[in-house]
Amino acid sequence: MGAIDLNADLGETVDGVPTADDEAMFAVISSASIACGGHAGDAVSLRTAVDRAARHGVAVGAHPSYPDRAGFGRLPVAMPDDDLTASITAQLEALTAAGGDVRYVKPHGALYHAVSADPAVAAAVVRAVAALSDRLGRAVPLLGLGGAGERSARAAGIGFVAEAFLDRGYLPDGALVPRGSAGALLADPDLVARRAVRLVTEGVVQATDGTTVPVEAASLCLHGDSPSAVAMARAVRAALDDAGIAVKAPW
Repeated sequence: MGAIDLNADLGETVDGVPTADDEAMFAVISSASIACGGHAGDAVSLRTAVDRAARHGVAVGAHPSYPDRAGFGRLPVAMPDDDLTASITAQLEALTAAGGDVRYVKPHGALYHAVSADPAVAAAVVRAVAALSDRLGRAVPLLGLGGAGERSARAAGIGFVAEAFLDRGYLPDGALVPRGSAGALLADPDLVARRAVRLVTEGVVQATDGTTVPVEAASLCLHGDSPSAVAMARAVRAALDDAGIAVKAPW
């Protein structure tokens, strides 16, 4: 039945306190998007996440954000393009300094959506990722929803990988339901597990109005800080295994 990547946003400690059961999540995923200090995380959490990834054979991805720890990176931040590039560069360097073998970059929160929608923001982020690619001597792709980010990444020669969300609601036009709105977050492990298998086998996801939306993705995401994240991750992994779908990082 093929293969799919299963990624989770992890290492998101706030004032030294973890927001997720990272150890349990690392045991079932294939890629970890690790917070680099923009919205969460610190030197200790970075090293811990890198060590966990090595123990569990999980690919390391960078999860940079607007510099917005107070808002957990979920609010847009107006800043000059060069300043944004510098902030992302510093976050990527923090992860590599912690020993992370960065295989991809996935922006977080408000920056994630801005990269998809705003060509200037996309270009600012891609400049930082392209610079990292040059330092490492290999392309480090951008992970996201498409749009401006995909165009900018491909133009820079670093590549782009599309993802779908297992624990977020979808609107009929394929956009995510905004956080805070009804249906934005899913928490039923069985529902999410069925959604994962259907995404891989049929390439569709059910929207909030019951219609099906075509979605092409090489990576499926679960948020580590969801209350039922571990239960969902284990249910998804079991369902994929039962369906004969290999969980494997594409990087």
